[in-house]
Amino acid sequence: MAAGLQLQRCVVAQTGKHSASVIFLHGSGDTGQGLRAWVRDVLKQDLAFPHIRVIYPTAPARPYTPMRGALSHVWFDRYKISWDCPEHLESVEAMCSTLDAVVQQEVRAGVPKHRLLIGGFSMGGAMALHLVSKFHPDVAGVFALSSFLNKDSVVFQMVQAGPRQSLPELFQCHGTADELVPHDWAEMTVARLRDAGVSVTFHSFPGVQHQLSRAELEKLRSWIIKKLPQEDPPVRD
Repeated sequence: MAAGLQLQRCVVAQTGKHSASVIFLHGSGDTGQGLRAWVRDVLKQDLAFPHIRVIYPTAPARPYTPMRGALSHVWFDRYKISWDCPEHLESVEAMCSTLDAVVQQEVRAGVPKHRLLIGGFSMGGAMALHLVSKFHPDVAGVFALSSFLNKDSVVFQMVQAGPRQSLPELFQCHGTADELVPHDWAEMTVARLRDAGVSVTFHSFPGVQHQLSRAELEKLRSWIIKKLPQEDPPVRD
C-alpha cells in the first residue's frame, strides 16, 4: 500500500477550541463512518468533547486471506485469525506508513504528539499498537477494544528491545463471551506487554461478545478525558 495514499476519514469535531485529537480505527470489514455510527448507537450520542477532535479513518479495500481473497476494508492481511500464526508484516508495515500521514496531519494542525491518542476496535486496536510502537511511542496513550496481538508479534519484539517507555500507557477492554477473539488472547497480549514494562489498564466485561458495549465506551470516554484534559486558558495580566 502506497505511503502517500489518502484515507477517507469521518470526523467528529470538537465543540470548542481544538487542543487534542483521538484517532479511532475500525475493525475488519467496517469503515470509519460505520464505526462512528456504531459508537453513536451504543452511547445514544457521538463520542464528542469540547476540545478533542475524534477521527475515524477508513481502511482501503484489499484482498483478505481469511475471506479467501475477497476485497474487504481491513488495515492489514492475515494468514488466519489466530493467536499463534505469524503476522503479515508486509501489509502491516505498509499501513503504518499510510496511517502516519493521518497523525502528521493532526500535528500540522497544531496538536502536539502528547495530546494525541490512537486506538481501535478489534483489528483496529492491533493496528494502533503496531502504529504507535513503530512510529509514535510519544503519544499520550493507545487503546485496544476486543483486540489481540499474535504470539510472536513484532510489537512485543520492539517493546522488549527498546527503552522502558517505548510504548505509552495501554487501555484495553475485552468481553468474556467473545468467540471470534477469545478473552485469553487479550489476557496473553496484556501479560506480554506488562512483562516488557508497559503500563496497562485492562477491563473485562462479563457476557459481552465481540462488540462494543456502553459500559466499555463510558470507561474509554473517562480514560480519554484523563489522558487529554481540557487545557486552562492562558493567564493574562
